[in-house]
Amino acid sequence: MRLLFIRFSSIGDIVLTTPAIRCAKQQIPGVEIHFLTKESMKEITESSPYIDHFHYLDNDLNNTIQSLKNFEFDHIIDLHNNLRTFKIKQAIKVKATSYRKLSLLKLVLVQFHINLLPASHVCDRYMDTLKSFGVQNDEQGLDYFLPASVVDNPTKLPPTHQGGFAALVIGASYFTKKMPIDKLIELCSKIQYPIVLIGGKDDQATGDLIASSNPSKIFNTSGALSINESAAIIQRAKLVLSNDTGFLHVACAFKKPTIIFWGATTPVLQFGAYYPLHSDVKTFDAIVPNLNCQPCSKQGTHICPKGHFNCMRLQDTQLIADKATEYLS
Repeated sequence: MRLLFIRFSSIGDIVLTTPAIRCAKQQIPGVEIHFLTKESMKEITESSPYIDHFHYLDNDLNNTIQSLKNFEFDHIIDLHNNLRTFKIKQAIKVKATSYRKLSLLKLVLVQFHINLLPASHVCDRYMDTLKSFGVQNDEQGLDYFLPASVVDNPTKLPPTHQGGFAALVIGASYFTKKMPIDKLIELCSKIQYPIVLIGGKDDQATGDLIASSNPSKIFNTSGALSINESAAIIQRAKLVLSNDTGFLHVACAFKKPTIIFWGATTPVLQFGAYYPLHSDVKTFDAIVPNLNCQPCSKQGTHICPKGHFNCMRLQDTQLIADKATEYLS
């Protein structure tokens, strides 16, 4: 049997597909797993032992479709479920199962704050696409596989951070999912432990500003590392503090203790920390209490709809620092 899994982006969403892919590979006899994603997401999946063949989205969707037609797929597992995947399924003309996005129920939640969502994580809904094959969740959590080139050549950290550090993920896809710079500086001042900042190229200036507040304690890698190199930093960290962003899920894949800053989004949207069923790994959701406007978005926005941004502006940095100290000890 030849299965085509589809998930185009982003970092976290792809990491969240890994339980479904692992369970399909291990539980369906003789299955051949194919995976279609964006070229920019290549390094996240390329070292997976559970994927037999990789496909990458061409700028011209028709070219991608023609390439896929060279393979005789038995079934498509659509873990993205958008217009492009609809076109692919229509063109290839084989049986397909798509995950339930629950978009209407999420809209009701963020617009009217009425929660009609089922009590399940998105990983469980990804797993539901495999029910017809008899695949069950092994409850072993997420996977992230680093290539040997990264493992064998770890990023050099300053001597002050060689004995251990906490990783602080400062980036996110939208403004309302990011803790403000002044709050991050305040938080770092209260954590008495070496800190490594992780982010993309857009976060480099922010990281430099935060690091300048205490250069001997805070080391900025934002914009300087590849996705896998940043993931390797997370693998070496004692603790990961993060906005609601992809590297949060990388931290969960490495079974790291996590502290998550929730702004426009919250765990009720089913994208929270996901660990093995009986894991004793510690995690803490930093959520400002008694905000009736949260969550205000399914994925975050570029400005606060209310104008006050209290979900991040009122974060208790002392509480977060105390939790960090507890987890680090």
